[in-house]
Amino acid sequence: MNIEDKHYIWQLTDWPRMRYDLATLARPLSEVSCAQGVLLGRLIDIGLPLRDQASLTALTEDVVKTSEIEGEQLDVDSVRSSIARRLGVDIGALAPVDRHVDGMVEMVLDATANCAAPLTPERLFGWHASLFPTGYSGLTKIRVGTWRNDASGPMQVVSGPVHRQQVHYEAPPAASLEAEVANFLAWANADTSEPALIKSGLAHLWFVTLHPFEDGNGRIARAVGDLFLTRADGSPQRFYSLSAQIQRERKAYYDILEYTQKGTLDLTEWLAWFLGILLRAVESAQHTLDEVMVKMSFWQRWAGIPLNERQVKLLNRLLDGFQGKLTSSKWAAIAKCSSDTALRDINELIALGILCKMASGGRSTAYELVN
Repeated sequence: MNIEDKHYIWQLTDWPRMRYDLATLARPLSEVSCAQGVLLGRLIDIGLPLRDQASLTALTEDVVKTSEIEGEQLDVDSVRSSIARRLGVDIGALAPVDRHVDGMVEMVLDATANCAAPLTPERLFGWHASLFPTGYSGLTKIRVGTWRNDASGPMQVVSGPVHRQQVHYEAPPAASLEAEVANFLAWANADTSEPALIKSGLAHLWFVTLHPFEDGNGRIARAVGDLFLTRADGSPQRFYSLSAQIQRERKAYYDILEYTQKGTLDLTEWLAWFLGILLRAVESAQHTLDEVMVKMSFWQRWAGIPLNERQVKLLNRLLDGFQGKLTSSKWAAIAKCSSDTALRDINELIALGILCKMASGGRSTAYELVN
């Protein structure tokens, strides 16, 4: 990299003395705090079982979406089962879980449930190892549970085909990582003057700037941010997912990161964006809570009716917002049963008044929950 042509914030002479205009951020800080208060107040009123279900839903979304941001698709049922087992939440039959899903869940839960514990190199190494239990990222063997060494060249964030790649960012050289990470961790673990929500935004950016691992930096940066958000909330339970909102605004997220990395150490603009997306994440959690309450009400209504595991699984899919139309063939594929068994399951639910045929026509009959 030609330093005369390109400057990143870590190259500036006063790095890492990050600053911001608190007066400019006062209003968005107040808006986020108010939205958090409304959400947490509502959760207090609904009782422990619903709070557990709301937390399970938020954590499941967080794990799935933080991976999705990096282009990785995790099985939602497996993630939900892994979290439920660790939290002791009863969700009926548990889906099978692989080591990779368990590793992602372990990192997210450690960042939130153990938010008061200090950040250390060993803790970050453990998170990294949990993301890559086989020692491979895809088909590529990587250094796991230790800092990168830049043996294959500088750490760069790139896009485009191999012969025409565009470099969006280049991280500090590996030789300086030990000192850089030590500075970050000293600040992260100190009782500093920043408001808690501001510290979360700064921690997220600072870790992304260092990019200390060969892979997984984005997921770990979001876990670091979540750790500070959990401290700000004053509760280890999570009821909203910043990662899910980032996934919904993924292009804007990468754009603001690139813009900030090539700017100055006045991070007011980054923090204003961060607080804005955090506000939208909290507001989205209100809708998620509505859905959790509908789902709980549904199962309370039908609690005395014996249903088989296939029926419970498919009804939960419908309650979670089934994509497309549910046909008997889709039922058979999801439940891993024959077409005759799927149709028998469906007809039993129609007779009970739980399912009905959709009014819209088509080549295949589709089914939906009775309103």
